[in-house]
Amino acid sequence: MNTDIGTELWPDVTPDAARRLMLAAVDAFATRGFHGTTTRDIATAAGMSPAALYVHFPSKAAVLFAISRSGHSQALRMIRSAAEAEPDPVRCVVRMTTEFVAWHARRHKVARIVQYELHALPPQDFEVVAELRRATEHTVRDVISAGVDAGAFTVPDVRTAARAVLSLGVDVARWYTDTSKPDPEELGRQYAELVLGMLGVR
Repeated sequence: MNTDIGTELWPDVTPDAARRLMLAAVDAFATRGFHGTTTRDIATAAGMSPAALYVHFPSKAAVLFAISRSGHSQALRMIRSAAEAEPDPVRCVVRMTTEFVAWHARRHKVARIVQYELHALPPQDFEVVAELRRATEHTVRDVISAGVDAGAFTVPDVRTAARAVLSLGVDVARWYTDTSKPDPEELGRQYAELVLGMLGVR
């Protein structure tokens, strides 16, 4: 297990044992699915006893929540950072798409858990993640709406367009692997070109 990846993904999570458990859970959920994974599977993969997991997380669902909330928070920060840094809607959409797609490709295993195991969360945890998703979509909608007002974009419905842009990036995690081509950054650039066409940029 590469614990450096855990540090990179969850720098604010302490202690290191909690990050190791989250990383082990990602591998287990990706292989067996949330419902097919036991707390013993996670703890054993992290080199701990099952009882040790409960020192850091009250349940298997709590581990999933920590992974999902972190991933969605990172996505929201990424999207907001692009919106704040790029006042031009076209350049902003290019940056948003490139970074969003590249992250889902580079961290495809984590992203699959973050995006496709949502409904395994307890209702109160699901609502926390759903709010992060709504904030992300709202930010993208605002950028596209600004582009429409400026005459840069032509779309029949801004909300649908925002969801389509985000869905393209999310879907990358479903099929991308460590051996996929092109590399994450180039894939992000290619998707950005596709998104501009979808938004009516000539």
